[in-house]
Amino acid sequence: MTAEPGSSTPTETSTRRKPQKALVTSKTPAVNEWLRIGYVSRAHGLKGAVMMKTFDPASSALGTVERLRLTPKAGAPREFEVLTVRDAGSDLLVELEGLSRREEADLLVGSTVSVHRDEVDQPDEGEFFQGDLVGLAATTEDGRSLGVVAEVWSSGPVPNLVLKNGEHEEMVPFADDFVVKIDLDARTIVLKPLVFDDEK
Repeated sequence: MTAEPGSSTPTETSTRRKPQKALVTSKTPAVNEWLRIGYVSRAHGLKGAVMMKTFDPASSALGTVERLRLTPKAGAPREFEVLTVRDAGSDLLVELEGLSRREEADLLVGSTVSVHRDEVDQPDEGEFFQGDLVGLAATTEDGRSLGVVAEVWSSGPVPNLVLKNGEHEEMVPFADDFVVKIDLDARTIVLKPLVFDDEK
């Protein structure tokens, strides 16, 4: 899930930016040991299988880990051993130890999917796990709030940060021209939002 600005070749589980332009105040964030990489999109079949969608469609993380954690919208997180992972179009078909009925899988739809950091390659300097970007408080250089990073879309050559501020939603490219500073310890990011002609 890495992607470098100006490149259309995403690789593993982090998003790359050129470090010389934006100020990065922390390389190893003060976050928990579980890394969010996607969510359960729906149940599949009658035997407890689920379909999962990763933040980065090119990510291979689910195919390399032995366990994962599912956190439902309401309820406590649950850890599972991964039995099988298969490509299924834009999603991944996943079978988990302990899930054997459709009714059980239905209860997990919408759950956040997390993997343990020890089981994935760590990001290089100037790279960030996409899951660590989600939840950052975003502001402009003059301190105006842009809301929080709700999602990271990686469908194009450059990842886009989806910012939500109340009912308002906007996207900002995760590229050097738009990212000023990232402080993962403080969980903040300073951005230069897009300016359209009718806003000038």
